[in-house]
Amino acid sequence: MTVQRWAGAGALALALFAPAAQAGLFDDDEARKAILDLRQKLEQSNEAQRQRQAELNNQMAEQIAQLKKSLLDLNAQLEMLRADNARLRGQDEQLTRDVAELQRKVKDTQQGVDDRMRKLEPQKVTVDGREFMADPEEKRQYEEAMNVFRRGEFDPAAQALSGFVKRFPSSGYSEAATFWLGNAYFGKRDFKNAISTFRSFVSAHADATRAPEALLAIANCEAELKDNKAARKTIGELIKAYPKSEAAQAGRERLASLK
Repeated sequence: MTVQRWAGAGALALALFAPAAQAGLFDDDEARKAILDLRQKLEQSNEAQRQRQAELNNQMAEQIAQLKKSLLDLNAQLEMLRADNARLRGQDEQLTRDVAELQRKVKDTQQGVDDRMRKLEPQKVTVDGREFMADPEEKRQYEEAMNVFRRGEFDPAAQALSGFVKRFPSSGYSEAATFWLGNAYFGKRDFKNAISTFRSFVSAHADATRAPEALLAIANCEAELKDNKAARKTIGELIKAYPKSEAAQAGRERLASLK
């Protein structure tokens, strides 16, 4: 009778376990599908634009926190080994080597934290006499775009500078990037876009050091488009707004050729 009861209980357990096992199998399939979906989303995400500044700051804080945790963990291990060394004198030589290795790891980890922070922290830069803080990625992209411009590759330079202005509209580099974008358009003889860009620059940065140059550049674009009347009007605007500037003097000399 006891054997029959145990056999019946075993059969019941198997009957109860079978749906659970089958459900577990379905769960695995769903998990695999979820993983595949997640991979697809991640691949699509890698194609997207870089995260905005707030996301970069969050990422930096998370990475630093993780590295600090690793540092604390290594320090804890170091203290444990030191305690063992005091209790187990016979293993002093081996423990000393272990401690030295951990100290090296702690130093390497600390150096990694410092290096990561230096790479992610904003840096102080100066452009056209203005000093401001810029993230390393902003600085890198601006300098790359300007290197293209300096090589006289005006079409890719215009694309790079235009992309920079759109991506970092509040950047301290925005003023200079807009000015040089106008020059890149001028260099590729896209005078209409050059005029529009220089006008935007003067409107947003009327007090900028290069504002007089931007107005003179507008007049030059208008002259290239054979619109001498508009060019004379722009030079008049330049002389009135910035009478003592070098650009105004150049504009006065240019007027003679715009009759």
